[in-house]
Amino acid sequence: MEPRAAQAVEAAPRQLVAKIPLGEVKGRIDHMAVDLPGQRLFVAELGNGSVGIVDLKTFEVSGRIRGFREPQGVGYVDSTGTLYVASAGDGSVRLFRGRNLDQGGRIDLGEDADNIRVDSPNNRVFVGYGAGALAVIDAGENRKIADIALDGHPESFRLESGGSRIFVNVPNAHAIDVADRQRGGVVARWPMGQSRENFPMALDEASGQVLVVFRKPATPAAFSMKDGSLVASARSCGDADDVFVDAKRHRVYVSCGDGHLDVFVLENGNFRRVGRTSTAPGARTSLFVPELDRLFLAVRAGHGDAAIWVYQPTP
Repeated sequence: MEPRAAQAVEAAPRQLVAKIPLGEVKGRIDHMAVDLPGQRLFVAELGNGSVGIVDLKTFEVSGRIRGFREPQGVGYVDSTGTLYVASAGDGSVRLFRGRNLDQGGRIDLGEDADNIRVDSPNNRVFVGYGAGALAVIDAGENRKIADIALDGHPESFRLESGGSRIFVNVPNAHAIDVADRQRGGVVARWPMGQSRENFPMALDEASGQVLVVFRKPATPAAFSMKDGSLVASARSCGDADDVFVDAKRHRVYVSCGDGHLDVFVLENGNFRRVGRTSTAPGARTSLFVPELDRLFLAVRAGHGDAAIWVYQPTP
């Protein structure tokens, strides 16, 4: 597949290397997950009621699973070869196993099943859902074993790799809830002040910071993982839905529905934007995969066919 150059608003430290057509996919596209051993990308095609399967060796769609009601979150457990799909429309988490993705069961959570995070060392899967909870699923037995109550519906959340904490964006409460996996409950609540709609989140554990992007105003902010104190903030593109840390290059990537990708570095206690790239309206969900050194951006149908745009960071 021949790469197409992205239009640069200003110098951006990444290059658009491919566009992968998704075919007849309508409506909003939500989150993605990767199967590294199998070299597959899973795409939650929310408006289409399906999950697309992209072969990362050929950059082509190799299959599609249909019959979901607003699929939002996807997660892949390498140890069991299982794909988890969370759907907002019926509150279910459905499981698919093996290379052929055979149906492997269903867990009903109640309503608005959303983001999925995989805790591989402890063989657990966490799913945000409902009016305020994280479901804890045993990935070996494929059943829900606990709930962690929150102050409102969870949006993006991240699992601390060097400890047992979970940092959760709770926009309706204008806060970040800090839960503990071992205690099974919230141990701290960090108010976000006047900023609103804290949806995307990433962890920069090397710097001891929680990175959050607010939509109102459009602001990335870094908070101390110790106590939630504000470390730095800046202005960014609008309608952000994903943020990722590129630890290798000490960069932060933000994808926004207003049709931009922003790149920041966090240095001397401040965010500094080093690049902005024009994308497409509504292209706000993305996935950065450090092992592949690629950023995948979901572009819905509208000004063209639905596709996954693939970016390679530059040195």
